[in-house]
Amino acid sequence: MGKSSTGKDTVFKKICASESLNLKNIVPYTTRPIREGEKEGVEYHFVSAGDFESLSEAGKVIESRCYETCHGPWIYFTVDDENTDLEHYDYITIGTLESFVKVRDYYGPDKVVPVLIELDDGIRLTRALEREKRQEHPKYEEMCRRFLADSEDYSEEKIREAGITTRFENGVLEDCVNEIIGYFTSQNI
Repeated sequence: MGKSSTGKDTVFKKICASESLNLKNIVPYTTRPIREGEKEGVEYHFVSAGDFESLSEAGKVIESRCYETCHGPWIYFTVDDENTDLEHYDYITIGTLESFVKVRDYYGPDKVVPVLIELDDGIRLTRALEREKRQEHPKYEEMCRRFLADSEDYSEEKIREAGITTRFENGVLEDCVNEIIGYFTSQNI
């Protein structure tokens, strides 16, 4: 987890590729439109608001967050879609601080290890702007909304309340990835 544009997706992909960890992926769900370059079932399962309601009514939604964006409400959520077998496999997923707490509470604190990725705000803003420029239809207002919301969502108080004591600086990608792999290894993951 981490603020927008900290490099979570890139770090995530490199961690997933680590043969020594052999992690499986829990793919989150969202009702937001797919971005250029994303693939269904890789970054997210892209679903309708009706699909979210059906999964929620079936008791399958572990956690959800609705963001009132400049383009209407977007829901991000984690589903117990019966593809997660914690008895036999270890998993990795991307989420927010809020989703980490709910997933940890759902599966148990002995089964969920937090990884908080950080990066200088100036670098994050530059990365976010460059990514948005590459989109066919840039959503600059939404990019700014997310950037500003991160300050509250990842406040020191909320990080402390979540019990997170270890953080990973993504200044140099390979160093960050190696540090996280070492952390997982020390946690017997």
